[in-house]
Amino acid sequence: MATAQIPDKEKNRNRLSKEKSPYLLQHASNPVNWYPWGEEAFKKAREEDKLIFLSVGYSTCHWCHVMERESFENPAVAGIMNEYFVNIKVDREERPDIDRIYMHFVQATTKAGGWPMSVFLTPDLKPISGGTYFPPEDKYNLPGFVSVLLTMAQQWAEQRSKMSVSAKKISDLLEKSCAFDIEMAGRLINGKVPGSEVWNKCQNQIYDHYEPLFGGFSQPPKFPRPCMLKLLFHRHARVPEDLDGMRSKAMSLHTLDCMALGGIHDHIGQGFARYSVDTKWRVPHFEKMLYDQAQLAMVYTMAYRLTREQNYEYIARGILTYVSRDLSHPEGGFYSAEDADSQVSLSNPEKREGAFYTWEYDEVLQLLKKPLEGRPRYSQGELICFHYGVTSIPVKFSRSSDEYAQNISRNRTIHLGRISHTNSMVYDAGESHSQMIGECKEILYRERLKRPRPQLDDKIITCWNGLMISGFAKAAFVFNDESYKKRAIAAVEFVKKYLYNPINKRLLRSCYTQGGTVSQLDHPIEAFQCDYACMIQALLDLYECTFDQKYLIWADELQTVQDQLFWDHGYAGYFSTSSSNEHNIFRFKDDQDGAEPSGNSVAAHNLLRLGMMLDSEEMKDKASQLLASFTSRLTELPIALPELVSALLLYHDSPVQVIITGNMQNSETSELVSVLRKGLVPGLIVMLTGDPDSFICHKNTAINKMKPLNGRQAAYVCRGHTCTLPITSPSDLAIQL
Repeated sequence: MATAQIPDKEKNRNRLSKEKSPYLLQHASNPVNWYPWGEEAFKKAREEDKLIFLSVGYSTCHWCHVMERESFENPAVAGIMNEYFVNIKVDREERPDIDRIYMHFVQATTKAGGWPMSVFLTPDLKPISGGTYFPPEDKYNLPGFVSVLLTMAQQWAEQRSKMSVSAKKISDLLEKSCAFDIEMAGRLINGKVPGSEVWNKCQNQIYDHYEPLFGGFSQPPKFPRPCMLKLLFHRHARVPEDLDGMRSKAMSLHTLDCMALGGIHDHIGQGFARYSVDTKWRVPHFEKMLYDQAQLAMVYTMAYRLTREQNYEYIARGILTYVSRDLSHPEGGFYSAEDADSQVSLSNPEKREGAFYTWEYDEVLQLLKKPLEGRPRYSQGELICFHYGVTSIPVKFSRSSDEYAQNISRNRTIHLGRISHTNSMVYDAGESHSQMIGECKEILYRERLKRPRPQLDDKIITCWNGLMISGFAKAAFVFNDESYKKRAIAAVEFVKKYLYNPINKRLLRSCYTQGGTVSQLDHPIEAFQCDYACMIQALLDLYECTFDQKYLIWADELQTVQDQLFWDHGYAGYFSTSSSNEHNIFRFKDDQDGAEPSGNSVAAHNLLRLGMMLDSEEMKDKASQLLASFTSRLTELPIALPELVSALLLYHDSPVQVIITGNMQNSETSELVSVLRKGLVPGLIVMLTGDPDSFICHKNTAINKMKPLNGRQAAYVCRGHTCTLPITSPSDLAIQL
């Protein structure tokens, strides 16, 4: 193989230069003749009878950058790709439907998955071979990319007919497998919705996966799993005095504490990295994703609501500060992510993972020379290094990439460890200590701003914006913070302006903000089911934060559109894509609650909430059918569906509804609402009666009958079809809840 040459980036502009996705634009200067996903590429493959090489990734993916540097920027490798293949790049965040289809194939055939995803397709888009990251030459026990390319090209030239038949068989099997799962689940619709056996099994599976020393639910790499933590809080709040309830609380709080203390938490600039590559949450994979910030803000807010411990409020507010400062468009939308890699320095264009975030021991001492008050032998820098575990000893960490290990060895990521009292240095950990730590962190933050920032993925995704709106709305309600409420409202207005078509009432998947100007693709990507589900959830959360019924009205409209586009009228549940999606070889139903909650899990919660709020038997019935349609998955592997298990619990419990008379300008109404900010009631639904002619009173006639008592505003607590007598005292309402 020829030695890699530095490509002429202006000369090698390919078709991706016309795209708007930051990930696709990153590859616009590769010598590879990349095409975006679309008919132009498919037509070329058919006419020239070539295999398609499909590469799927996202802009903040470290290993995507590695494969680009090693292979896609190498003219020799690009020459092979251009000669024998039609090469297509896909942003998995822009097109989760394509990613899901071919990831299903890769996982089924290799028993592994991840990004970058590399798949070879026949000209009619059927997968025949694939994997994830390939090094340029054989290493890490992986075949070299050049070898893979040449082998596939040779096999296609010599065994074309055999490969085509094989690809069709594989695609048929995958489609039948998907259809079989749907059909088998669908047969259970007319039966019972599964019951407590699901939670009991899920509970045992969680206990088996829990890592007791540092929290979390897997061996490295360790992901935060917010959906799991929310379910544990739900379980505790249902039966707080039960042994399993207390254990659920302990597991979730211990995990949140360890994450907050670890390097996965950015103690200088706030927010959380995507995951940790070690057991102790100490060494992060440095990219920061919007969906993680959204869900973790909600979970830490729940932890505060449950415990009233200020540290959880501090961390939740820190996440929201980071998002408001670094992931926000001026008009209100939220950007997608910040990269893991960044330039080593302003004078050195080389990029390394974590370069923006990590510190050398001597660097910290140099920046923080001021002597400690009362302990002049020690400097603030020594206190900070002691506090955060920063030493001059390199981190020794084994990972398949030598480059990664060297990077972490050169720099120590600051991670928070509680002060340990030693003979050489004991310092008061009181208010003065906390203030000093804060001052030092501010100095480090200002210094860090002088470094080249990681690249921002300024794509704005509807689904993730919905999650983040919920994060701000929940925090606004619990902390009674007007600024968070305004931030959530601004984001909803952004979505309505740029990601919604008021004529057909449909959402779009994403928009783009290069140079600050918001724009769309020439052929905008229609929203997927998860986009609708998360936006409906956001609108319901914002209604319960503002009690402005326009958000409830829009949620109801979007629910109708979601049902029309995605509902499976044969076997129930929601497909991830509408039937109009071109070039998708089959349709899936998302059910796994992983880094993001699945669209069906969120939709189940929405149907239960909307069904109660609007007294809609149709929505309640849909929730029942949806839960029944996933019976096989819920009974076999419930740990993979914690958000759906939570919805199942609410279905059997019936959510608690609190209807309060009056409006928030009335002090008595406001005092009753304030009670609801305290304590954690799973699935709590909060409504104000408002005007008798309002939308909610028109939809839910029972609310019209709920009146003030003897001239005082009142609260009614309902479960199912039973409500309490009117409650006028805030303390009595707290006792009732």
